[in-house]
Amino acid sequence: MGYMGSGKSSVGKILADGFGLPFKDLDTEIEVREQMSIPELFKRKGEIYFRKAENKTLKTLLAMPGEFVLATGGGTPCYADSLAAILEAGDVLSVYLKTPLPLLCDRLMQDKERRPLLAHLQTKEAMLEFVGIHLFERAHFYNQAGLVVETDAHSPEEIARKITGLL
Repeated sequence: MGYMGSGKSSVGKILADGFGLPFKDLDTEIEVREQMSIPELFKRKGEIYFRKAENKTLKTLLAMPGEFVLATGGGTPCYADSLAAILEAGDVLSVYLKTPLPLLCDRLMQDKERRPLLAHLQTKEAMLEFVGIHLFERAHFYNQAGLVVETDAHSPEEIARKITGLL
């Protein structure tokens, strides 16, 4: 888990490969279930509908047998009872990829058009303010993860090695 742009999918794929496990991305799973992209889902049905679909899909995945690595969405642990579902699943280890605000903003400015919550932000200053507020609001949720990993400017491979070393 972690904010948008923290490297959840990139690091998750590397971890999954390293452990010989399947990789699942919660947003991709939602897109398959809803038969539309996340931006289209936001546009057509709104954020509340998306959050409900996200929660339902998360719980379905957590109930599946077998091991896998899952990259959640940036807001997943912050809505409904999703964090409780993650923390109460006995066989789940949650990892928070804690990424510095300036690095997140640099990454997100390059990719904002495909992220519905960010598409309206036109300047780096607006991005810093928006993401900074979100990180402040979400820190309580993210910091409850089983592991908190400072990513700094490390590569996804370095972060995956760091996580593996902590297990």
